[in-house]
Amino acid sequence: MKQLALDIGLASTPTLNNFFSGPNADTLNHLRLWTASGSRAPVPTYLWGESGSGKTHLLQAVHHALHEQGAQVGWLDAHTMSPPEFNDDWAVVLMDDVHLYNAEQQHTAFNWFVNALTPRTGLPRWVLAAGALPPADLKLRDDLRSRLGWGRVDALQVLDESERRAVLRQEADTRGLFLSDEVMSYMLKRFSRDLASLMQLLDHLDQYALQTQRALTIPLVRAMLENE
Repeated sequence: MKQLALDIGLASTPTLNNFFSGPNADTLNHLRLWTASGSRAPVPTYLWGESGSGKTHLLQAVHHALHEQGAQVGWLDAHTMSPPEFNDDWAVVLMDDVHLYNAEQQHTAFNWFVNALTPRTGLPRWVLAAGALPPADLKLRDDLRSRLGWGRVDALQVLDESERRAVLRQEADTRGLFLSDEVMSYMLKRFSRDLASLMQLLDHLDQYALQTQRALTIPLVRAMLENE
């Protein structure tokens, strides 16, 4: 039996609209405000929280929204090797998983931070960053750590089980898909707590049930995944 964080080829584009905020509604509203407006946040924003709280989803959602507006964005994460120099054409700088940055990435992040807040041309750029720990606990160079904690700092909360059940039930009902308590418990026990991943799984289950004309049961879910 596969134990999945869910990478079954159905990943939808993360957007602010398909982020289920729950206790993180204030953070979502903040990102909506500064992503939708022509101006950007006057101070940096740092999001932190454990795995499954939606940090990467939100950064990618902001990136997607700005791209749709035609804005250029600087992106840096722990997988970015040989990161580029700061680009004056960037409207926003996004930094994900800062707690994993190596020495070169930390140097780049600090350089981008300084150039974003005191650019050679135009107004200051918005810096939106995310990590697993609050700024004071990050094992990073002091000048970068202090800047990450300088502006707005939001702690993201993982949705609890009752909240995830409510969202899954609502989404299943919207689709006309009967999701039994047994199947829902199986999904919540076997798969990622990240609600976006669970929604992708629900989408796949819906399509599979339509193709096979069978009701969703645990054996059906297991059979579907074994065929991936």
